[in-house]
Amino acid sequence: MVSVIVPVTERPEPLDDLYRELAAPLRSAGRTFEFIFVTEPWGRELATGLAALAAEGEPIRALLTGQVVGETAQIKVALSQCRGEIVVIHPAYRRIEPSALTTLIARVESGADVATARRWPRRDSWINRLQTRAFHRLIVGLGAGQIQDIGSGVRVARRDVLREIPLYGDFSRFLPLAAQREGYLVEEVAVPQHPQERGARVYSPGVYLRRLIDVVGLVFLLRFTEKPLRFFGLTGALLAATGSLILLVLGLQRLAGEELADRPLLLLGLLLVVLGLQSIALGLIGEIIVHLHASQRRTYRIAGRPSS
Repeated sequence: MVSVIVPVTERPEPLDDLYRELAAPLRSAGRTFEFIFVTEPWGRELATGLAALAAEGEPIRALLTGQVVGETAQIKVALSQCRGEIVVIHPAYRRIEPSALTTLIARVESGADVATARRWPRRDSWINRLQTRAFHRLIVGLGAGQIQDIGSGVRVARRDVLREIPLYGDFSRFLPLAAQREGYLVEEVAVPQHPQERGARVYSPGVYLRRLIDVVGLVFLLRFTEKPLRFFGLTGALLAATGSLILLVLGLQRLAGEELADRPLLLLGLLLVVLGLQSIALGLIGEIIVHLHASQRRTYRIAGRPSS
């Protein structure tokens, strides 16, 4: 069985139409499937059409959360209820050609742990493509991965893999990168973009700021979770060194007879030194925490069994 999870979050399209479109290629391929739609209180009315389809015998379940929980929590709720060994995660709006779902599923069946869709060639608005290019340049520039279409939102994975990947907050969009960090085989598959995904999307400044913060948090989690002192220690060392250099220059100027009482640089130098020492201390505390929990953490995964 294939379980298709549809978290209903931003700009949802008519869910009954989306179901018919996504179910058609699975049914044509002779696959057994189920659809799990997860909505929040504000989207209660969106599930009305799904109830009618379920009454007709379609394999649909609509789950309603008690409060606004976000996409990641919606996926976790659905994972706890799904029965399929292979799980498809698809947003509540059109992204790729529905026929491409069988291609992604086949890639997982042939050995990949996670198959993520890359919309290619892109035919949507140049604004969308510019935003996507800038977003991925930032991710690659910070060393957070080489996936070329994080924003597609269409992923296929084995159910046990998804349950092993630690996700929280808004990090569901970075699921392929989190899977790579856990040692799973992630394959990006180029699939045709849906012809209806053409409209330009421009978000509020707060959305862009949150995504930038998410990227910074992602880089820290991917690269410094096991070595927090490297991040905080380097940051603290740079701050403390800059502050010390400022204080050294001011000290030499004071020896030369200049007054320092009205120099703002004195306060800046002291502030940088204090912040640097605090950052280093925070890194040391992080190292202690990691050390105390090291015996309980698995930082590796065996990809296969050695031949006998």
